Order: sequence, then C-alpha cells, then structure tokens
Amino acid sequence: MSTPVLDVEAVASFLQAAELSSFTRAAEALGSTQSLVSTRIKRLETTLGKLLLQRHPRLVRLTSDGERFLPVAQAFLAAHNRAIAAFSEVPERIAIGISEQAAGADVPMLLGRLAARDPGLIVNLRIEPSSQLELAYEAGDLDAILVRRIGAGKTGEVLREDDLGWFSAPTLTRREDAPLPLISLVAECRLRQHAINALNRSAIDWREAFIGGGMAAVRAALAGGLGVAAIATRIAPPGAVNIGAEWGLPTLGRSQVVLRSNAATQRGRAFVRELAAAFRS
Repeated sequence: MSTPVLDVEAVASFLQAAELSSFTRAAEALGSTQSLVSTRIKRLETTLGKLLLQRHPRLVRLTSDGERFLPVAQAFLAAHNRAIAAFSEVPERIAIGISEQAAGADVPMLLGRLAARDPGLIVNLRIEPSSQLELAYEAGDLDAILVRRIGAGKTGEVLREDDLGWFSAPTLTRREDAPLPLISLVAECRLRQHAINALNRSAIDWREAFIGGGMAAVRAALAGGLGVAAIATRIAPPGAVNIGAEWGLPTLGRSQVVLRSNAATQRGRAFVRELAAAFRS
C-alpha cells in the first residue's frame, strides 16, 4: 500500500479554514474561491481518511481528528515555506500600522501567525492611535493600516462593525456624588474623545482616572477597578462587564474597523489579504 502524499495547497486551505472558522474567509485569505477551498479540504480528508472539519451553515469547526492534525499541519506548512524561502528572492519588507482599539491585545500573536506563512517577508509594525496611523499612511510611511473609525472618514475598506460600550470590573460600584472615573487608552485616542463628548452632551460629570499606553495597561486598570472604559465590545477584556445601561450612561453607537492599503508587491498584497480575512472573521 502506497504512503499518502499531502498536498500543500490542501493543507494551507485546511489551516486557513480552521483558523478563520469559515470557508469564505479562508478563500479570501488565499485569494481563491470557496468551492476550491472546500474541494481541497475534502481531498485532504480523503487522503487522511479522517473528517477534519465539521461544516455548519455559518461556520466550520475542528473535529477531534482536526484538532489532532492542526499542530502537525502547521509544522508541515512552516517547513514547506522555509524550504521555498531558502532559494527565494531577497527578503522583502512591509510596514504595517495597527490601532490597538481596532485589534485588541492579540496583535503580536496574529502577526506572528501571518508572518510564518512567508518567512522572507519582514514585517515592520507600528501600534499607535488611529489618527497618527492615518497621517503616517498618507505620508507614505506605511504600506497598510488597520484603524478604528467613528463616523465618516477617508477612503478604506470596512472589514467589520463593532458595538461600543462602557466597561468596568464587576466589583466597581457607582457613586452618584462623584464624577465618573474614566479609563482611556491614550490621550490622542478618537474613542476617548467620542466618549468624553457623549458624557458632556449628557451633562454627566467625569474625571480622568487612568490613561494607559496600551491595551495591556487598560486591561490592568479595568481589572483593578480604577474606573470605566469606552471600548468596542469585541475587544473588551475577559471579565469586564458592560455597565452602560445600568448606570444610565449615553449610548456610544457603533464603530468600524477599516483597512487602508497601498501594498505594491504580490507578497505584500497577499499578507494584507490574509490580515483582512483574519479581522473580518
């Protein structure tokens, strides 16, 4: 009996579908079609004689065999990419800017996973407020940016919309005789100004309780019960609760995660395409 041979494109399709929980997003990341991704994964399952993914109407999930195969598949694809890179062209650089209010605290892990797809692509990352990233992009200093936008803005592709809310530690209690303690990411944060404007319009007294230099600092301040933070629901820290309605705070509406890219090379565009698919899912 001959030994099964794994198809690299089929393994790559499986990994994308597993990581993004969607054939549609996997196809977007790979620059392919949903039907082709599905066909490749079925072929891989036939080769292995195992069902790797459970298909549901809106998402796909790993089976127990899929979970077992996942780390092996990652190692297989990484080894393949290193082998290809050994004889590839000179390493290429791409400059990316991401706002933590758009991505949350998992930016390094996400970019590390994406960079492993192309070891010869060197990613220069800047994590700054959206307003600063927009300026840097327009000055030509960045090839692509992911920012959080509230209201109308300049050109860009909307990857998703998120609800905004007021979050605090569950142990924090409201003091009616004291100003609302406000936790902010950085002073230049657009969401901070949006929250302050909403409080002022509602004549709610507030004070600066904490200004952090990153989401890690904001998470620590929230967990420590230092105050209330206006954050997109999707990136709210585990354990934080949305106290907006209970405390009678003004609604903040929704915001958009927007991608702007002028990546000029094929490798750069492929990286940005995968980044977009990860944020869309």
